[in-house]
Amino acid sequence: MSSFKWGFIDNISYQVIHFVIGIVLARLLSPYEFGLVGMIAIVFAVSQSFIDSGFSQALVRKNDCTDEDYSTVFYFNLFAGIVFYLILFFAAPLISSFFNQPELVPIIRVMGINLIISSVSIIQGTIRTKRLDFKMQTKVSIIANSLSGAAGIGMAYFGYGVWSLVWQSVFRSLFSSALLWYWNNWLPKAMFNRKVLKELFPFGSKLILSGLIYTTYRNIYYLVIGKFFSPAELGYYTRAEGFNRLPSQNITAVFSRISYPLLSSINEDTETLKKGYKKLIKTATLLSFTLMIGMAASSEAMIISLVGEKWRPAVPYLQLMALSGMSYPLHSLNLNILKVRGRSDLFLKLEIIKILLGVPLILIGIWLGIIPMLIGILVASFISYYLNSLWSGVLINYGIKEQVSDIIPTLLISLIMGLVVYSLNFLVKLNPIPMLIVQTATGFLIAAVLSEIFRLEPYLELKKMIPIQKLKAIFAR
Repeated sequence: MSSFKWGFIDNISYQVIHFVIGIVLARLLSPYEFGLVGMIAIVFAVSQSFIDSGFSQALVRKNDCTDEDYSTVFYFNLFAGIVFYLILFFAAPLISSFFNQPELVPIIRVMGINLIISSVSIIQGTIRTKRLDFKMQTKVSIIANSLSGAAGIGMAYFGYGVWSLVWQSVFRSLFSSALLWYWNNWLPKAMFNRKVLKELFPFGSKLILSGLIYTTYRNIYYLVIGKFFSPAELGYYTRAEGFNRLPSQNITAVFSRISYPLLSSINEDTETLKKGYKKLIKTATLLSFTLMIGMAASSEAMIISLVGEKWRPAVPYLQLMALSGMSYPLHSLNLNILKVRGRSDLFLKLEIIKILLGVPLILIGIWLGIIPMLIGILVASFISYYLNSLWSGVLINYGIKEQVSDIIPTLLISLIMGLVVYSLNFLVKLNPIPMLIVQTATGFLIAAVLSEIFRLEPYLELKKMIPIQKLKAIFAR
């Protein structure tokens, strides 16, 4: 429970801080400036995915790791970070030419420093993850994101424009790596053994390739929009994705991050493993469905009240993204089953299938526009969930039919809540900020009341985790 708590605090604090900083920066900067950074998102995401490597996850899964194991992967990560930085440094003119944006050259070369900085602290984080020590990682995340965010806001306020976003990312990597080293008692030794990489390669290499495919798939739309549409359009897309990412990726990250090391320890007991995943999926969908459907229903008031009228074109983007984001925790948890069971080969095959699904969506975006592309992504997200869940049925006897049966009650309650919240846009005439408050309060109230009436299992489980009596005592004072 302690691991879950600190993992949750880490992810929610990161996303909340990132979200708040993003709101402030969105008021100080233009969609064009966000679009410039968004254009190169895929370049850095793919590079970072390779540097993070499946070897780190292979170490989490390995029971008897030695200093030689850690040191070997540490030097591999550092080497990869330097190589990818040099590639991006010399390829910067070509990338900027592709987007027809000459100002991207210095931006790429400065942001590329992140690759080297982050590569030297991956193993420190891996060791803490193996120990289920998320408390220290939580402190690192909060401090690094707060300090770098403050620096970015300060630079934006004093007119540094897009460079405030660039240096914010560099400072975040710098503070995070420095703190992970400061609070970690492990130091790399003068050891490097190719046999270690060969031992980790069968599992880790497939995760590296899967990670590259997934990261490319998740970020390819930035490239398409940046190439075929204006930087401002990409800015709207980026800002909508920022709103969408707060609940969807936070829920996905915390359940994925905690479930993998925790359930890897019981991967030989199929029945216990299934019970654990049933509980995780029920709880994850309660949080995901209610928050994402609520966000889709209140997106207009949310965007206009928080970042201003200039971002109104992002509203339909957010509505569709939020509905797609509902299924992300389901994707992640089902894929985690493959990793826990050591089936990284199946993991890779599923990622390739998703890429094949994504190609038509890219063409739709180029030919028909961003909205049709997002509708296609929504459809593809549920197809991908179906494919992921098939293997859960094979490996732990928890397939699509049983999963859908478990999540239908939550889905129905969330849909009722969403319809009521969305109807307020037409039934009540309020300014954006009061409207957002009313919609948020109404959504939470309806979801809680319906969950209580129908005794929704994951809702009752979450209630046990909340110290109700302590809260009552505080308010009674």
